[in-house]
Formats: sequence, C-alpha cells, structure tokens
Amino acid sequence: MEQEPQTTRPIGKAMVIIAWILLLVFLSLFFNKLLNEQRNPNQQVGGAVSGNVNEIVLERNHYGHYVATARINQHDVEVMVDTGATTVSIPEKLAQQLGLKRGPAIQVETANGRITAYVTRLDEVQLGTIKLTNVPANINPYSQDILLGMSFLKQLEFSQRGKQLTLRQYNH
Repeated sequence: MEQEPQTTRPIGKAMVIIAWILLLVFLSLFFNKLLNEQRNPNQQVGGAVSGNVNEIVLERNHYGHYVATARINQHDVEVMVDTGATTVSIPEKLAQQLGLKRGPAIQVETANGRITAYVTRLDEVQLGTIKLTNVPANINPYSQDILLGMSFLKQLEFSQRGKQLTLRQYNH
C-alpha cells in the first residue's frame, strides 16, 4: 500500500505559528491600550457649558497625576496639569513641531534645578470645552512632558475632590 505525501502537516504547523503570532499581537495591542488609559484617563475630555461657565472634570491617573489630551495651536498633545509650574512648559522637540518661536532665554527653577528655558506664546490652548488664547509659555530643552502650568490655570477656577480635578472657565 502506497502512502500519500503528508503535505498537511507543514501547513498545520504554519497555521499554529500564525495563530500564536496573531494572539501575541492582539494581546500586545490590548495591554498597550490599557496602559495608555491608566497613564492618561482623560484622553477625550468632555465638558459642560452652563450659562457663562465652561466646566470640565479630570480623573487622576494611576500614578496620582492629572494627565489629559489637550490641543495646542490646533495639535493634539498630552499634558500634565502642574500647579507648581509658573507657566506652560513645552519640550523643545515638540515646540519645533508646533512651529513655536524661541524668545529670550530665561532662568527657571525646576524639580531638577535651575535651567535655561526660552519664552514663547501659545496662540491657543484647549482642554475640553475650555479654550484660552495668547497663553504665556516657555520652551524647555530638557523636558519630555508638557506641563500645563499656572499661566493657563490662573485664568480658571479649579478644585480637587477625591480623584477628580474640576476646572471652570467663566465667560463674560
């Protein structure tokens, strides 16, 4: 009796390998999305407008920070709310992508000591329904994160309760 060639065995092995690769890709995507949501639980900031008040509520992330997706000069960016920062601080690499002009050099105190930063202005900063124009900022050559500092926050009323930060803009 003659045996047929076993061509199905290599195809079966290839299918198992492909299935494992696809499973690993899908698991990687799933966990990457989960980690991003833990780091930035405010990826789509909503808001409520009632009368002359714009109000947004941010959720604190897994690490205790308020991180959110905002828009600076019509570009989506990720920001960290930082009441300890005097101005909005933009990393130099991102400032170049946004086309920001470097103004005069200034000395600023950071958590890592004194550094040289550069004065700039942001045409528009939007966080949910809150939109501010002509916001003072600085370009930080050493930073990796955008800090949404007091040059933005001082124009708002804000309060923290539990794991939520509420920001209100009063329109006149």
